[in-house]
Amino acid sequence: MEFQPKHTILMVDDDEDDCLLVRNAFEKCGFSGGMLFLKDGEELIHYLSRKGEYVGDAPPYPDLILLDLNMPRMDGRQALKTVKSNPKFRAIPIVILTTSNEPSDIQFCYDHGASSFMTKPNNYKKLVGAVDTFCCYWFGWMRLPRVRDEGR
Repeated sequence: MEFQPKHTILMVDDDEDDCLLVRNAFEKCGFSGGMLFLKDGEELIHYLSRKGEYVGDAPPYPDLILLDLNMPRMDGRQALKTVKSNPKFRAIPIVILTTSNEPSDIQFCYDHGASSFMTKPNNYKKLVGAVDTFCCYWFGWMRLPRVRDEGR
């Protein structure tokens, strides 16, 4: 399947191994857009708000956010609520990518604006299959909104 023009994915996860595996799976599936990685929800909020180390010439806003739930400082639940409560960022799709399969986590995430909820597969082959399906859906069939930085 031919993907839409290049997109930027922002993955927020404190597990460096998971980030590396996900990056490799996207590359294996032919995703040619950009991938950026942040370690927790607090860093996500700073990135989107252009605060702290992201003041000035920051990379582009993401077209889609992959968000883990269990992280230090600000976890994914609080980050989801914070992003979706801001009208400027509300349109950015957030896909929860986590080890949790708890019904209460699933319900919470959808109640607070998550676009999708995925449980991380338990092996690399399943991860590649999930990412391939994910890419076909999000970058082949779906049309994503663009969030523009008015300051540029």
